[in-house]
Amino acid sequence: MRNPFLAGAAVVMTVAALAACGSSADGNDSEAAGAQRPAASGPSVPGPSATTPTPPASAATPSAPTAPATEEPAVPGPSAPAATAEGPKTPSDEITPATGTFTKKQKEYLEDRVPKGMDPAAVLQTGQETCDKLRYLVKADRDTAVGAIATEEIPDAPAAVAGLCPQHQDLVDEAAYAYADGTHTGKTLRPGVYRSASPTTHCSWQIEGAGGKELASGTSDTGKSRKITIPKSARTFTSTGCYAWLAEGAKG
Repeated sequence: MRNPFLAGAAVVMTVAALAACGSSADGNDSEAAGAQRPAASGPSVPGPSATTPTPPASAATPSAPTAPATEEPAVPGPSAPAATAEGPKTPSDEITPATGTFTKKQKEYLEDRVPKGMDPAAVLQTGQETCDKLRYLVKADRDTAVGAIATEEIPDAPAAVAGLCPQHQDLVDEAAYAYADGTHTGKTLRPGVYRSASPTTHCSWQIEGAGGKELASGTSDTGKSRKITIPKSARTFTSTGCYAWLAEGAKG
C-alpha cells in the first residue's frame, strides 16, 4: 500500500513544478533597446553563457551511447595547432600537400604560416574551420559572430576570411570598430553609438572624461542588448560582462 504522506508530497511537488513552468517574465521593461536574442541550437557559440553542471554518473547505471557527431563545426577554437606558432616557417615553394594540390588562394593563405615539420593541410584545416564557425554563427546570431572576431575568441579570423572565405569580410570590417570587454583609452576611443552584443546578466560599463570625471555609467542584469553613446570628451571606456560593443550607423 502506498504511503499517503509520500503520495501527498509528490502531488505538492508536481503542482509546484507545473506552476513554475507556467510562469513567464514580463518582456516590456525599460531596457528593451534591443530584444533578447534566442539561444541558438547546435554547437555552443562564443560568448559568455551560464553552464549547467552535469550530475555524476552512477556506478550502477550503464553509460549512454555516445551521440553521433553533428554536421556543424565545434565552437570555439580550432583543434589543429595555431597557425601563428613561433619558430621557423616552411618556405612557400616547399608547401605542398601529401596528396592533391592547393589552390592559389590556399597557397596565399598558407604562405609564412606553416611551422617547419608541420603538415600544411593541418594549418589549412584550421583556417577552414574558422570559416565554418563564422558561417554557423552568422546563421545563429550575426552580432555574436562580429563579437567573436572583436574579442579574438575565434583566433586568426581576419586572415582566414581574407584567404579562404571573403564572403565574411563584412564581419571583419565591422569588428574593427567594436570594443571587447576591458578598458579602452586614448586614440582607441571613437565617439558614437554602440550596442552590446551577447551581454551577460552582469554587464556594466563606465565612461570617463579628463581627470577621471565620470561621464556615464550603467549596469544591466537582464542579458538584453543595451545602447550607449561614447562622447568626444571621453578619455576612458571600461566594460565588464558585456562581451562586445558594436558600432551603430556610419563608422570612421
